[in-house]
Amino acid sequence: MAHLQRKESPVLRIGIAGLGIAGSSIIPAFLKHPNVQLSAAATRSKERREKFASDYQAETFHSIEELCQSSSVDAIYIATPTELHTEHVLLAAENKKHIIVEKPMAITLEDADKMIEAAEKNGVVMIVGHSHSFEPPIRKIREIVRSGELGEVRMIHNWYFNDWIYRPRTPEELDTQLGGGVTFRQGSHQFDIIRLIGGGLIRSVRAMTGVWDLTRPTEGSHTVFLEFESGAAATAVYNGYDHFHSTELTYGISEGGPVVSTDVYAKSRRTIDQVGRIEESQIKSLAGYGGSRAKQYDHAENHHPFFGLTVVSCEKGDIRQSPNGLYVYGEDKRYEIALPAAATGRDAVIAELYDAVYTDRPPVHDGRWAKANLEVCLAVLESSKQRKEIYLNYQTAVTD
Repeated sequence: MAHLQRKESPVLRIGIAGLGIAGSSIIPAFLKHPNVQLSAAATRSKERREKFASDYQAETFHSIEELCQSSSVDAIYIATPTELHTEHVLLAAENKKHIIVEKPMAITLEDADKMIEAAEKNGVVMIVGHSHSFEPPIRKIREIVRSGELGEVRMIHNWYFNDWIYRPRTPEELDTQLGGGVTFRQGSHQFDIIRLIGGGLIRSVRAMTGVWDLTRPTEGSHTVFLEFESGAAATAVYNGYDHFHSTELTYGISEGGPVVSTDVYAKSRRTIDQVGRIEESQIKSLAGYGGSRAKQYDHAENHHPFFGLTVVSCEKGDIRQSPNGLYVYGEDKRYEIALPAAATGRDAVIAELYDAVYTDRPPVHDGRWAKANLEVCLAVLESSKQRKEIYLNYQTAVTD
């Protein structure tokens, strides 16, 4: 896997499997990395294939299998629906392609094991793109916690209120059995952030989830209490029902980085009330690559993104995000740490893959780390159903 003998930095040629919102969002990070080449994509949409080929002079394919067989691709970014992740990771691994797979990595722990085994058997790197924990403020919080300058970490909280459940959705995104709902889709980010800051080893989970609108028949909220092996406590609160938005507490800055507009109260709920399911899927499709609702990701991030409100308490102080970095509340003073805004979490995802492939640096967000995040998601759903505390088996510690 390593190429340390080369005098010049090798180029990693990447293909994208799926050109929806996730597939589109990663493109600027690929283009920014000096040793990454965006070389191919696979999508069932003829229009997207033609536009992609024209924009990047790259190969395009109708099927993921064809993409994985291409000799012009070294790694695959898998941005297909969650229920297809296992199938597509196995295809990529069997064709000796390195892998970034979107979160959550799978729907079951058994499928996660198959993915990990396939990557290891075929000698390829697999990381899972929980991009929000890669953001500079989260990584800086982790650095401060690990330094011990504020003493031991005691509490970690991530609370996020938004309109997730009422944004245009495809049917599988509203089906928990297919990996839909906020616990699988967004909790996977929350638990990843919390585990990264806290060291990784969570002992137990107690939770309640909410399905408050039967026209959107999946989890739209959860309240989760996590206990680390160290004795530290954490909460993850998510409410996607489009009433209060936590951007009111985060300087108006959203998870994408821009300052958001709240010109119409409950805009997402009002929009969904006016459209049918077929039209809703069509609206969602327009947010994918080349669509009229597609975001301009390379121009969108004006501030460090806020994935809700994150507050970390240590024995000798607290930490939270500021618009420019972090506020640290020490024993004697409050001060701000400004962080460069040039790098994004997605940039760090690509760098982690590249370094793992060409320098043998073990990735933090590997298959076992992602499986542990998935275990938390599943424990949340089970704890809510059974109203009991769930003890975990597969947690992994931060190793770098």
